[in-house]
Amino acid sequence: MTIKKSLLAAAIGGLLTSYAQASLVISEYIEGSGNNKAIELLNTGADPVNLSAWELQIFYNGSQSPGQTFNLEGIVEPGSNYVFASSSAAPAILDVADQTSGAGLFNGDDAVVLLNGGNPADSIGQVGTDPGSYWGSGDVRTQDRTLRRKDGIPGDTDPFNAFDPGPVFDGFPQDTFDDLGKAGGNNGSDPDPQTPDMTCGGPATFISAIQGSDDNSPLVGQTVVVEAVVSAVFNNDGQLGGFYIEEEAGDRDGDTRTSEGLFIYGPSLTAETGQVLRIAGEVTEFFGLTQLTDVSATEACGTAALPASATANLPWGTLEAPEALESMRVSFSNKLTVNDNYDLGRFGSLTLGSQRHFIPTSIASPGAEAQAVEMMNAMDRVVLDDASNRQNPATVPYPSPQLSASQTVRAGDTVENLQGILDYRFSEWRIQPITTPVFAQDNPRTLEPQLENRGNLVVASFNVLNFFNGDGLGGGFPTDRGADNTEELNRQTQKLVSALNAMNADIIGLMEIENDGYGENSAISELAEALGSNWEFVHPGLEKLGSDAIAVGFLYRTDRVETVGQAATLSGSPFADLNRQPLAQTFRPMGSNDGVTIAVNHFKSKGCGNADGTNADQGDGQGCWNPIRTQAANALASWLEADPTGTGEEDSMIIGDLNSYAKEDPIQALADSGYTDLVARFEGTRAYSYVFFGQAGYLDHGLANASLAAKVADTNIWPINADEPRALDYNTEFKTPEQQASFYAPDAYRASDHDPVIIALNLETTPASTRADLNGDGRVNGRDLVRFVLALLFGEASGPAYDINNDGRIDKHDMLAIVDEIRSR
Repeated sequence: MTIKKSLLAAAIGGLLTSYAQASLVISEYIEGSGNNKAIELLNTGADPVNLSAWELQIFYNGSQSPGQTFNLEGIVEPGSNYVFASSSAAPAILDVADQTSGAGLFNGDDAVVLLNGGNPADSIGQVGTDPGSYWGSGDVRTQDRTLRRKDGIPGDTDPFNAFDPGPVFDGFPQDTFDDLGKAGGNNGSDPDPQTPDMTCGGPATFISAIQGSDDNSPLVGQTVVVEAVVSAVFNNDGQLGGFYIEEEAGDRDGDTRTSEGLFIYGPSLTAETGQVLRIAGEVTEFFGLTQLTDVSATEACGTAALPASATANLPWGTLEAPEALESMRVSFSNKLTVNDNYDLGRFGSLTLGSQRHFIPTSIASPGAEAQAVEMMNAMDRVVLDDASNRQNPATVPYPSPQLSASQTVRAGDTVENLQGILDYRFSEWRIQPITTPVFAQDNPRTLEPQLENRGNLVVASFNVLNFFNGDGLGGGFPTDRGADNTEELNRQTQKLVSALNAMNADIIGLMEIENDGYGENSAISELAEALGSNWEFVHPGLEKLGSDAIAVGFLYRTDRVETVGQAATLSGSPFADLNRQPLAQTFRPMGSNDGVTIAVNHFKSKGCGNADGTNADQGDGQGCWNPIRTQAANALASWLEADPTGTGEEDSMIIGDLNSYAKEDPIQALADSGYTDLVARFEGTRAYSYVFFGQAGYLDHGLANASLAAKVADTNIWPINADEPRALDYNTEFKTPEQQASFYAPDAYRASDHDPVIIALNLETTPASTRADLNGDGRVNGRDLVRFVLALLFGEASGPAYDINNDGRIDKHDMLAIVDEIRSR
């Protein structure tokens, strides 16, 4: 049995395609009303085109990086069309679509690029340029129009050049679909149809014969009659548009390689669970799902008891194992863990596995070991769906009865006794539930970081997910990133302030804050002000920190710590335009002579735009730009060794989003330079701060040099963001007014997409005997105790002078420290 997406077949297909001259062009472009969007491709060559190496990329609003990449599937015969469309498009489009996507497609000001093996074969629009609303003019423009390619015009292989659709396309009114998918169709005539035998109990084709033992049905294109019992119906508005049937026990073939279930597509058909139906229709393959469509007749043949559900468990024995259970009712025998909830609010789905999945290079060495982990993860996943084709459903069903800010399902939570139909859609094996899943909160929220020892100086590292504040005066929206308007900024600020306050840190390193300087209207100034009067930010003495849209920064408590020396940054290669410039500052706790130099960083992401040579993806799990990140790590270690703040401080710490997982080259380079990975030391190898496509790992780091490592009391990643559904963030788009209220709370959860790293240090401090002498008479006695109690009662116990035990808090423990000092004398 072959698998749905054979890696070997894809590789061979892509290799063969790369030797053939690109013969596909964009023959029709539809930018209609609502989601009526489609791209038609035409094979202008003499040979079939295997699409395994082809993809469509969408570049939004003048961006130079693709916002969406769609891998195309199938084969396009010579002279034939291939239609890619939105899954929410009108039926006239979907009826001829070869591939659909529920993701947002394009508008008139977005560029569309067709690539073959990563090389542009054709394009519409100009990448990196925002034309306003559209390219073109009059009736031949890319907004609210259908464009059809003129005969003989070759593909535009330079997506960066100026674009005018006029010489290439003819324009037609909005929502013109009549010619879509027509080229290269069947020019012959269909044979005379035969009237199917709809006699209950008469001869029928077994479902196992339709499913076969391969991915695709051996009966594709044939009209058959089946008779079986209805196992589940999903035919209400917005659901799957059909129902599932299974063979009764006496009609099964006993072959474990063949499925006994089948999906019947028919939005207007009626059916009831337990009903025996005789159905005539055509066998088709819908993107990997074998189904019966174009139903010409149905006949009710009574009722029957459903056979027991098949037993399933994860991981699958092989990648192709689920094929034998396609469209059948299954019951999972093992407890399943939520690995991904990213699409919960958008599509009502969760990704499950037998255990928590980790980014391969977070737990294994790049290369063969990481690839083995990747394969194990692939064999251990199934998507729990909501039996719906709706995007942004008004009711998100998980956890039951519906998702809200206070009722969430987190990655790491579990579900037992999961039952449903094993389905295949959007290139994933899915469970369409037939009983309500019940989740156990195995990964509950925590109110604050779980530090066992807070030491006397707490440092946090936090990626604040594009905190942009417009013009700083309530306007200036939308900006390049972050909040789209003042309402979203207020919601974002409330969440960030809740998270930052709950950390109770003395120093916070920030990433992804708007790089708009340090004036009173800057983003970092606004965030510091929102935290309160005791907070200040580090000003490096520059107008801005580098040229990127985002920068790093420091916030610190002026009542707990002081800055020493000069803030410093490192510019030039490798921090010129890819890695963001780091910022270093030396800090000391109030009343202490012991300090630490901290460098906050944000290395280049793993996105592959413009990456080539050794910076391209090497297939070892480290993604693109790995050499650039490694150069940054080495340069950073050398820079810190040279005392950039001019304080002579030996202790140094590296924090930030290094866009590198624990086993990758940049982290190993820092280890070779004498830095200890504090997350690995205190949290272990299965720590994580980020979840990407259902795999967890930590990109956010705290590393200490040799002299500082002995002073580290504890390190913790506070899991407030990565495990939460993105629907609970501050954004208002794709949410009903009710969801904008119910999904949002001004709390710490989903304040960002990265979790903060919290590091507790034990630096040398002023002896307790000196701190307890509150009246300064050189003695510690009852007068000092009375002074403390009175100050505490009247709200005057503030600042480091009253923090007797130097733990960053003023409470009863400071009073007890005075008592202990009196007793010791």
